[in-house]
Amino acid sequence: MNQRYESHLFWGKFSPLTSLMGLGLIVLASGRFAFALICTGALIWVYLFTAVVYSNARKLMPEKGRKIILLFLSTFLCGILMFLFSLINPLMVLGSWFFLILIPPACLGSALFDDAENIAPAIIIKRAFLEALVLSGIILAIALIREPLGMGTLSFPGGISGIIEVTSDTGSRTVPFRLFSISSGAILLLGYGAAIFSYLKVKIHGSSGDGR
Repeated sequence: MNQRYESHLFWGKFSPLTSLMGLGLIVLASGRFAFALICTGALIWVYLFTAVVYSNARKLMPEKGRKIILLFLSTFLCGILMFLFSLINPLMVLGSWFFLILIPPACLGSALFDDAENIAPAIIIKRAFLEALVLSGIILAIALIREPLGMGTLSFPGGISGIIEVTSDTGSRTVPFRLFSISSGAILLLGYGAAIFSYLKVKIHGSSGDGR
């Protein structure tokens, strides 16, 4: 098995936590918890079904241009999900398409399908699912900090306007807390999170990490 699939899901050099893969997606989708929930469903859908199709049709795919085929495939799968979402909550899709379209390049940019010809289909599918969960967990965790502190709300998909706000206390938000609701606040949180992650990685695995 290659290093890509032997790498630890959290501490390995290929993990979403180490590489901060999909940085733009993390920043944009964590603005509101409702967006993060939509992004979670889309991430699992795109990663999982791209892995299923790839693992069963990789022998039919040409060596050159494989990434382009996979990009079209993942984009097509993302488009299908956006269409299904639009049947349920069209306004929510209109407000979230700008980060959903970043999921296919994030999937391909993770190098999940590089040099995976000899990897068993079950392993590819399981790894894709777990990496989607890890990336979704990062987005959900940051959204749970950004929205309540920055906007004084906690939102969920639904309602006439596309979003249901459980709490609303925006009038009492001070300027420092409002910072979390904008992109620079997300990057600030990611910086602190990366520092804590690096500290924990050294404490748990030593200065060299898991070495893979």
